[in-house]
Amino acid sequence: MRITTWAEYGLICALHLARRAGSGPVTGRDVAGRERLPGDYVEQILLRMRRAGIVSSTRGARGGYMLARAAEDISVRDVIQASELTTFDLHCVSHPVDAARCAEAENCSIRPVWMLLQQRIDEVLEGVKLSDLLADEAAVRGRVGLPALERSDDVPGGLPILQG
Repeated sequence: MRITTWAEYGLICALHLARRAGSGPVTGRDVAGRERLPGDYVEQILLRMRRAGIVSSTRGARGGYMLARAAEDISVRDVIQASELTTFDLHCVSHPVDAARCAEAENCSIRPVWMLLQQRIDEVLEGVKLSDLLADEAAVRGRVGLPALERSDDVPGGLPILQG
C-alpha cells in the first residue's frame, strides 16, 4: 500500500476542520494557507469529501467548509476513501499483468492474499477516528497500540528511540 498525496492532504484537511469544530465554516483557501498545502488540491479534496458526506459547505461571504458529522463518527478510512477514491488498490484489478490471466474467471492463488490485505488495511483504517488523531503523537501511538517514542539527548539531533 502506498499513501498518496491525495490521502495525506485529505487527512490534514479533515483534521484541520475537526480542530475547528464549532467555529463555523472555513474556506478551502484558508485551510490551504494555514496547512501550507496547494490550494487546488485542497479545493478538489474538500469537494470529494463533501460528495462523500464528510464535510458540508455553505455559500456566501461567510461560507466555507466544516465537518458534516462529529470527528468521532468519521474514520480515517472514510477520509482516505473520499480523498483517494480507494483505500487499497488491488493491482491485479486496476493494472493486470495480463488481462486473461487476471480475469475474475481465472483461478489465481495470489488474489486472495491481496484481498485479505485490503480487508485488514480497511479494518485498521476504520478503527481509527478523526477524534483519535486530535491528540499528540504519543497519545495516538498508545491508542493504536504502538510503543512510545522517546527523544534522547544522547542521540545526535535528539532522534527518537523506540521504547517498548
